[in-house]
Amino acid sequence: MIGALRLLPTLCLLGLLSLSGCASWFTTEQLDPEVHLVKVEVIKANLLEQRFTLRLRVDNPNDSDLTVRRLIYRIYLDRFLLSDGEHEHWFTVTPHSSGYFNVPVRTNLWPQIRDVVKLLRKPERPIPYRLEGELEIGLFIGKDVHLKRNGVIIPGDFIPE
Repeated sequence: MIGALRLLPTLCLLGLLSLSGCASWFTTEQLDPEVHLVKVEVIKANLLEQRFTLRLRVDNPNDSDLTVRRLIYRIYLDRFLLSDGEHEHWFTVTPHSSGYFNVPVRTNLWPQIRDVVKLLRKPERPIPYRLEGELEIGLFIGKDVHLKRNGVIIPGDFIPE
């Protein structure tokens, strides 16, 4: 009985030490990743429905793996809302590298179709885009990274299949 009482503080200390090691699994100081819209691929387009694939790149500036869990997004081309939605896709981006993923999109641009077509007919003019939303990262406990990115897409990047 006395041996068990002496062993108890040692077991408690080992338990506390092992929990502090697990804490690094949940909270790590990381720089926020950057998300870029790389390409918009037209899959099918008619008057009532347009289907696109958005090709996105996630840049990991950290020294450790980055687990991406989900993207909530709104994407504007020039002043037109192209799409908004949510895409759940788990993948890992290795340290100091980039990971790519595709987001399938269905939309109806009928009210703006004339203006959007005008944008796409000028191959020399880059089209400004705005990406807003949240990227959920983390392996065990998620962290939301707020996104607000402006950039340009070259009309040649709209590739119909």
